[in-house]
Amino acid sequence: MRIIDSCAQCLYDRQANITDNKEYLARIKKLLVERDENDTAPYMVYQFNKVYEEYFGKKASFQEVKKQYNDLVLSMEDSIRREIVNAKDPLAKAFLYARVGNYIDFGAMNSVDEKTFITLFDDVRLSDDDEKTYASFISQCESAERFLLITDNCGEIVLDKLFLEQLKARFPKLSVDALVRGKEVLNDATLEDALYVGLDKYATLYSNGEAIAGTVMSMLPPDAKAILQRADVILSKGQGNYESMCNQGMHIFYSFLCKCELFINRFSVPRLTGIFVEEV
Repeated sequence: MRIIDSCAQCLYDRQANITDNKEYLARIKKLLVERDENDTAPYMVYQFNKVYEEYFGKKASFQEVKKQYNDLVLSMEDSIRREIVNAKDPLAKAFLYARVGNYIDFGAMNSVDEKTFITLFDDVRLSDDDEKTYASFISQCESAERFLLITDNCGEIVLDKLFLEQLKARFPKLSVDALVRGKEVLNDATLEDALYVGLDKYATLYSNGEAIAGTVMSMLPPDAKAILQRADVILSKGQGNYESMCNQGMHIFYSFLCKCELFINRFSVPRLTGIFVEEV
């Protein structure tokens, strides 16, 4: 997904909100001006972070925040599972709850509020467009052998686990893999985080090898490329994965909440609307 001018300005403004160091901001502006037309926002932020470390050292860790939200959703796990199991379509319910989890995003959101997060569970349903995508998703899972989940944030991965639990219950012959971040970046899930919430009970875990809040094919280690290429069905979570993976010639299902103006305008929906789309 190419970076339009308004997105580039937003990326710059976020850096300017961090520091007023003129030399640093000049480097950031140069990266944006000289960006390749195929560069995506997650890749640019990855580049920014390398420059940031030159000037200021390592960024503050999100470890406490990641644990906070993993623990919060883990504390809700049993009650959410009961609601899922008692639903008319448990897999659809689990999918919707997993999409709600995409709210916990300290990259796209100016602030993350626990109360807002909890209220998002109150009215989850498939829209008419979702229904069509969901029907296609189910049809393809019925004939698939390998499924790949590309994860996004901590907290969200607990709900992803519940989704994979239902996916495997419905399609027991399906082999399931999950891709996480290779190193700490924002509150995105790493192998350590995935193991902490028990995602490994339902999927074989792989790392994207880098501290990048997206999935860039050219940066993936060989094993991650292999699972991506051999998957029959791919579900990619979050805006960053969408930005870095769409229009790459791959068949992917995307699930996320629209949290910034770029996505709100692209899909012509209100903020925090859930999106489920298939790219063929």
